[in-house]
Amino acid sequence: MIATSEIQIRDPFVVPVPSEGNYYLFGSTDKNVWGKGTGFDVYVSRDLEQWQGPLPAFRPEEDFYSDTNFWAPEVYEHQGRYFMFATFRRKDNGRIGTAVLAADTITGPYHPHSEGPVTPEAWNALDGTLYLDDDGLPWMVFCREWKDVTDGQICAVRLTADLKAALGEPLVLFSATEACWTRPYESEKVAAQENKYVTDGPFLHRTAGGELLMIWASYIGTSYAIGLVKSVTGQVTGPWVHEEEPLYKSDGGHGMIFRDLADRQLRLVLHTPNQSPLERAIFLTVAEENGTLRLVRA
Repeated sequence: MIATSEIQIRDPFVVPVPSEGNYYLFGSTDKNVWGKGTGFDVYVSRDLEQWQGPLPAFRPEEDFYSDTNFWAPEVYEHQGRYFMFATFRRKDNGRIGTAVLAADTITGPYHPHSEGPVTPEAWNALDGTLYLDDDGLPWMVFCREWKDVTDGQICAVRLTADLKAALGEPLVLFSATEACWTRPYESEKVAAQENKYVTDGPFLHRTAGGELLMIWASYIGTSYAIGLVKSVTGQVTGPWVHEEEPLYKSDGGHGMIFRDLADRQLRLVLHTPNQSPLERAIFLTVAEENGTLRLVRA
C-alpha cells in the first residue's frame, strides 16, 4: 500500500464505485509530465488514504499519435464501457488536444477510441471533460490555451453518441478575464506584463437544487487557483456567471468533485502545490449552499 502523500500526481480524477466500496484515482502520473509520455497509472483505495498500485491503465502502442505530454485523464462509465478523456501532444503538428480512449474494465487497458484528438486540429486544446445534458446528449467541455488566444477560453462542443468525434463547431463559454479574480500567468518564461491568462481543468457539477456549476483553474500571478461559475439557464451553453472569489487559492488546482462513499459528502480533489515533483492530491469537503459551493473547514 502507498499513502496519498507519497503519490506524485497532477490533475487527479476520482471514480467511486459504490458496488465495490472502492475509489479509483487517475491523473497525470508521468514523473516528468512536460516531456516524453509513458502512459497513465491508476490507484485503488477504500479510504482515500492508502492505495494499491500503481496499475498501468494506459500504455501507448508504437504507432500512437503522440509520444509527449500525456495529461489529465478523466474516466467515465458510459453505455456499458469505460471512456477516458485525455490530452496528448500530436506528433503531426505539435499541438495538444483531447482524445477519447476506451476499455472494458475501469482499470484498463485503455486503447484509442477516437481517431486522434476530437478538439480542433488547429487549436492548442486540453483538459476535456464529459457532460451529458438533460436529453442525455454528450458534450465535451475543454480549454483553448492562452498560447492561441492570450486570454484562455473554456469551450464546449457536442459529441457523437459513440463519443468518437465532435459534432459542429465549438462554442466559447467564457474567457479567463471574465472572472474578476484572475491575474496574468507568471513564470520563469512568461512575464506578468505579457497578460497571458490561463484556463485549466473544467469540471461540471449539478446541485441537488438543479443548478449547473463548473469549477475551473487559473492563476493569481504565480499561484494556481480554482474558480466557480454558474450557468444562468442551467444549460451547458450558459451564459455563465462567475463567483467573485475563487473556491480555492492556495496554489492548487485542476480539481473535480465526487461523492464520498462513507458519508455521501461532496469531496473536492485537486493537486497542490503546482510544482513538480512535489504535487500531491488532497481531498477537501465541500457543501452545496444557496445554489453554489463552499469549502467546509475542518
